[in-house]
Amino acid sequence: MYRPLILQTKDMFYPILAVFGFPANLLTIIVLSRGKCGLSKCISAYMMIMAVSDLSVININVVLYKLLINRLSHTFLHHTNFLIAIVYLMGVSLELSQWCTVAFTVDRYVAMCCQKFKTKYCRVKTMRILAALILILISLENIPHLFVFQPLGITGNISWGIEFRLEAFNSPAFVAFTRLKSFRDLFCVFGLIFLFNGLTVRHILVSSKSRRGFRSQWKENRRDTEMESRRKSIVLLFSVSVSFLLLWLPATVTHFIAGHTMHSDRDYSSPELIAALTGALLAHLSSWTNTWPWVEIPREDVISLSTLRALNNCGSRDARAVLQPRHHSDMAHTPVFSPGNHPWTASE
Repeated sequence: MYRPLILQTKDMFYPILAVFGFPANLLTIIVLSRGKCGLSKCISAYMMIMAVSDLSVININVVLYKLLINRLSHTFLHHTNFLIAIVYLMGVSLELSQWCTVAFTVDRYVAMCCQKFKTKYCRVKTMRILAALILILISLENIPHLFVFQPLGITGNISWGIEFRLEAFNSPAFVAFTRLKSFRDLFCVFGLIFLFNGLTVRHILVSSKSRRGFRSQWKENRRDTEMESRRKSIVLLFSVSVSFLLLWLPATVTHFIAGHTMHSDRDYSSPELIAALTGALLAHLSSWTNTWPWVEIPREDVISLSTLRALNNCGSRDARAVLQPRHHSDMAHTPVFSPGNHPWTASE
């Protein structure tokens, strides 16, 4: 039986993403929690919450939904209430990943451009309060998605599967709600990232020019540690921002143009649906590449991981040799539909 190319791509993509994305985010969380990654406490705290949100996307959206629910039919995973809860959590986890990136961008702008406000805002306590507020607001915002589904069928007084309630899905209120969310995702999320990155770049260029002029006037030849620190922060900020923008833009633009009507489209030769599903692949890929490539793993962590692998492959007689310190020089098919504002969680 012929299977569309986009579905074949998804069948290969999501298992690979789960295999690599889960350990990458988990290792990032471990390294950041130990505080030995060469980053400040505030940056580490933001990277930590970003890694946690990305790990939730991997666990809920990829492993639980894409791999288990879509492949294990006629199990408890297909109970209606359970599916509604999972679809709700999928929307929350994706939006949390988005807004954590926005919060990180704002924090770096304040740290580099607003020296008077920096001491009050750029703190771990502020980050925790902001993260909790973002989570609460996103959870409340996605509550309407709990009321637009109905059971696909009832067997033995047990409801199975979910489908959209057409009267709710096509209601003017829900259509306006999803359109406003797509407008917000495109112009607020991306707009804020572009805005604060642009302001940061302008401030850095102006201050760097003034600092170079001052140092040349006094003929200082010493290393400028402050500029090196700024350069490292800029590289980290732009790496995270550019990766996020490139991977999320296709899904966000597609949903803004097509609206919530794409969820009823099951023609896999349709350019709109192919664009939405491709955008979904890239958006979920962001949960793998968002943080871990930019976190410096200490040498001792690399050695400990190598030691664990060696112990796993050798017998007990060789375990002592492996543990000896080394010299430094040697060192499923039920139709399950996604929330109206998330085209990338559409059913296969």
